[in-house]
Parts: sequence; C-alpha cells; structure tokens
Amino acid sequence: MTTHNQALGQFGEDAAASWYSEHGYTVVDRNWRGLAGELDLVVSHRPSGQTAAEIVFAEVKTRTNPRFGEGVLAVNWKKQQRIRRLSGQWLSEQRQRFEGVRFDIVDVDARGNVVVYEEAF
Repeated sequence: MTTHNQALGQFGEDAAASWYSEHGYTVVDRNWRGLAGELDLVVSHRPSGQTAAEIVFAEVKTRTNPRFGEGVLAVNWKKQQRIRRLSGQWLSEQRQRFEGVRFDIVDVDARGNVVVYEEAF
C-alpha cells in the first residue's frame, strides 16, 4: 500500500523527470538505492560539441503547502553531503566517462509546477 508521502514523492519525481526530458536531458536512473540512502533522479545531458555527457544528480522536493517553505530549503548541508557520497558510489559503478557532474534541487508544488535550481550545491 502506497502512503500519501510516497505518492506525493512519486508525483514530484515524475514531474521533475518530465521537465528534464522536455529540456533535452535523458533520465538515466530513478530512485537509485545506495549504502547511505537513495538518489531521486539521475539525468544526463550532452551539450553540442562535447564528447561526453554531463551527469546531473537531482534531489526532488515536493510540497503540497507553501506554509512549510520551499522544498529547496529542506536540502541542508547534511543532506547535501549524503547526496555527494551516494553520487560517488553511483559514479563508481558506471562504465563510462562523464564530462562533468552537477547537483540540482528540484522544487515541485501540488499543481506540478517545477522549479529547477541548477548547480544548487
């Protein structure tokens, strides 16, 4: 049985994945589980002229009520460190080279409006 929070998280991740796809990114992984937790969304993008793709680790925060503040504010230093460790683990399992690595935070509201904070940390 899916809880309200799980359904809300899935809704937000779907909206974020759609946003990235619409902007020329390829979804590489979703809800990847590592030793220290989970990466919400891993996408890649190959800007013209580059031989290797840039990899983006996106932390998705979905809020139903603005009373609790923007989701981006929930990604504190400790959570950023956990995401960095997980991304290192994810990268070590890959068999390809990436041009660069970026960490985004994606804010999604109850209506599915998406705000992407590129290079958030």
